[in-house]
Amino acid sequence: MSETLDIYQPVLTALNRLLTVVAQLRHPVDGCPWDLAQTPQTLIPYIIEEAHEVVWALKNDEKEAVAEELGDLLLQVVLQSQIASENQDFSLKEVAEGITEKLIRRHPHVFGELKLQDPEQVRQNWEKIKAEEKGKITNSLGDRLIRYTRTLPPLMASMKISEKAAQAGLEWENIEGVWSKFNEELAEFKEALSQEDKNHQKAELGDLLFTLINIARWYGLNPSESLEETNSRFISRFSLVESFADKPLADHSLDELEILWKKAKATLNQ
Repeated sequence: MSETLDIYQPVLTALNRLLTVVAQLRHPVDGCPWDLAQTPQTLIPYIIEEAHEVVWALKNDEKEAVAEELGDLLLQVVLQSQIASENQDFSLKEVAEGITEKLIRRHPHVFGELKLQDPEQVRQNWEKIKAEEKGKITNSLGDRLIRYTRTLPPLMASMKISEKAAQAGLEWENIEGVWSKFNEELAEFKEALSQEDKNHQKAELGDLLFTLINIARWYGLNPSESLEETNSRFISRFSLVESFADKPLADHSLDELEILWKKAKATLNQ
């Protein structure tokens, strides 16, 4: 036991220093005005951003970047816990204890007597225990679809929901039906844009995007990867346009920018 404590002591020391720094940033008198202005809700975009940056670093196998981005993500966990502690809701202690107990409960094949060897068996048992903990063992597809909206970015969640609904039978007979639905949703979106109701506009835009994701599914395309690649291509072209320009982009006419854009596109296609 003492050997284990010796191994983790540097980690605990580093974590304690992080907690001390964050607490100082949130000090009501001597803290940072920006940090003091934050709430659990205002920090939500940073949690999402940092999680995506961790994923980017992992995908690109950038070891130093992974460590840095995990640190940024850890900061968000500590910040949320610090604010909750100030509100007497919970602290990082409860967060750590909760996940530790959950891991022990959901791994009876490691911390108990259950014998499981196959990863799929482990996953199924995890889901069974999870359902029992929440007091609702159900085969309802609707309940499972809700989980995707909670655990995945919207684009990925829509693809998963579309796939599961299709497997359950909620599917078009052919691709022509999907395209017909797309044209219908496009017309409804255009009609909504002619009105002043922003909620209606958002609803119709969502319907249009969801139908487009269904088209991607029919053609075996990954919408998230497609959009990521488009973002990368746009940035590459935009950076070249900036390098070709002899003055600020805002000082160019649209025709001039179009010429620079085509030049950038041709350069990258070589």
